[in-house]
This record gives sequence, structure tokens and C-alpha cells, in this order.
Amino acid sequence: MAMKVDHVVSSARSSRFKCSAVISDVDGTLVTDEKILTAPAQAAVAQLRANGIAFSIISSRPPRGLCMLFTPLGITMPVGGFNGGVVATPDLAVLTEHLLPAKVARRAVDMLNAYRAQVWIFSGQDWLLRYSDGPYIGLEERTVGFSPKVVEDFGPGLNTAAKIVGVSTDFELLARCERELRSALLDQATIARSQPYYLDITHPLANKGAALSEIAKVIGVPLSEVAAIGDGSNDIAMFQRSGLSIAMGNAGPEVQRAADVVTESNSEEGFAAAIERFILGTNRPDQPLGLARTGDRP
Repeated sequence: MAMKVDHVVSSARSSRFKCSAVISDVDGTLVTDEKILTAPAQAAVAQLRANGIAFSIISSRPPRGLCMLFTPLGITMPVGGFNGGVVATPDLAVLTEHLLPAKVARRAVDMLNAYRAQVWIFSGQDWLLRYSDGPYIGLEERTVGFSPKVVEDFGPGLNTAAKIVGVSTDFELLARCERELRSALLDQATIARSQPYYLDITHPLANKGAALSEIAKVIGVPLSEVAAIGDGSNDIAMFQRSGLSIAMGNAGPEVQRAADVVTESNSEEGFAAAIERFILGTNRPDQPLGLARTGDRP
């Protein structure tokens, strides 16, 4: 049985963390597994804004698939889509864009096909796939708020791909595919699973850490004053650059170990709890930085 321990901020960061901005992952973090933005999560973001703290999001979703969050969260800052492949304004004007080289895109597709994983291509505003009956298509359609285009051949889409996704119900197979792709493509692509069933392939500069740095630069906030929160292995790149990193309780062991603190899961209002405990608490002069929850830790 795992020991019960408190996961605390390292001593270098524990005395006083000044937070000027919070940048959050979306799926598995800001929303529930049913893709619902809860009232407590909305209220937490409103409290950030009331305290003069900027808020933005970086997601594996395309920027178009984030639009439904802008109004309820009052987002006016740039956001990151495609794991940082595109940084855009809330009206979807592109600030930075990193597309996969066509040769790398084609090789990635060939390797995914060899593993019998379904392949999705996100190119421009389009989501392309070859078969309409694959796994998780309905889930992704509900998540991003638009439908895919079924094509006979990916063709020109591979020349302008911002993200390629390998999709499979066999999580272990996808993990093996992830390792092989990383070995084969080395520094030619960023490869990480955003969910156990999604393997994301993007440009080497298309990672959440680079996007966090870009957004912080645009809004004029030093990285040391940025808090990042997430649940996936693709969020570790954000953790490595932020002044404070928060892992969700539903995150895997690797992600939790990479974070300074751990909050509750996304089914237990972990995002709202983290904002109250670690962010708003740290900005109150009479309160020190709090501890994360006590629970079964890996």
C-alpha cells in the first residue's frame, strides 16, 4: 500500500510565491471527464481576475476547440492550442505557429498505421480522418465542438499539419508506439500522450512549456510568477518553466512527481481547490503557502 504523505512545495519556493498569472491545462484539469466546466471552476477563475491575476489555457485541443470556454471564463489573454503548436488570441488570430515538417508528418503517419492506430490530422481549422467509425471520434467531436472531415487521403493536409494524433483503445500498444516514435523521430517532433488513448505528435517547438513562455512574454509576466496546473505528461513541460507547478489528483505518478504540489482530482473540484489553496492563499499577506492534500500517493 502506498504511504500517505504530504506533497509540499520545495524549500526554494515555499516561503512566498508571488502569482501574477495562472495557466491551466483543460481536459483532465479545468473540466470534468464529461467535459463540463463546473460553477466552482468558473468562480475560481473569476476570483483570480478579481485579485488582478491573469488567466489563460494551453491545451492539446485546436484553438477552435477552446472557443466555448472564452466567454464563461472571461479569457482575454492569448491561449495555446495543439499543445503549444499555435498561440492565438481569443478571436483566433494566430500569434505564433509551429507546423510539422511534411517529411516528419508522413513518417509519423506511417508508423502509426503500422501499429494499427487510428490517425487524425489537425491542419488549419480542419480535423481530418480517413474513417468515420473509429474510437473516440464522438468524444472528440463533443470536446472540440466541431465535426471531422472524412477524406480518402490525407494528401495536402500533411504539408500543413499542426498536430497528428494516434488513437487507440489499447493503451499499452499506444505506450509502445510512443516510445518507438520518440526513438525514431528524436528531435524532429514533440511526442506525448495527452490522454491514455491519444498520442500527440507536434513540432519540436510545439510544447506546452514553449507556449507558456510565449504567453507570459506577451502579457508581460515573469515565468517565476506563473503558476501552471495540469494532469498529463504533456503538462510537465509547463511545470519545468513555471514558478509554481500543480498536478491534479487524477494525474499519473510521473506527472505528480514533476509538480511542486498536488491537488484533488478533476472529479473532486481539484482545479478550484488548487486556486483557493495555492494561489489565492499565497497572495494573502497573512497566510503562508498551504500544503497539498494528504492522500495515497504513488
